[in-house]
Amino acid sequence: MAGFWRRLTLAFAAGCMGGLVNSLALWLFGRAGIPRELGVKLAPALTPQWLYPRLVWGGIWGFLFVFPIFRNNPTAQGLFFSLWPSIVQLFIVFPYQANQGLMGLDLGSLTPVFVLFFNAVWGLTAAFWLRMVGKN
Repeated sequence: MAGFWRRLTLAFAAGCMGGLVNSLALWLFGRAGIPRELGVKLAPALTPQWLYPRLVWGGIWGFLFVFPIFRNNPTAQGLFFSLWPSIVQLFIVFPYQANQGLMGLDLGSLTPVFVLFFNAVWGLTAAFWLRMVGKN
């Protein structure tokens, strides 16, 4: 039973770490003007109000890493699990909660590409962090 709780807490922590790296990457891209140059309106301010929910949701999505899917291949695992928050963001959050249209297209036609990219950053960070820390 202790092994299960260890996996669960490590998965949450990995998701939080992924959320932090994802958020910093998104913020840095926004500061550099990369989304704007590509016609996408994604340039968040790095504030506690913006960052905190992203860390918590990153941790919640991190629970996916409890499932033994692609466990021996962190790249495949991180990319596969990153699809789930991307699907939710594109098909639930943007159209129904943020009123930014299906797939966030009101923010720009390349918004789905940015969502997939930044969630891949989350998934890869979480998978590799989990692999590194989980071996201890």
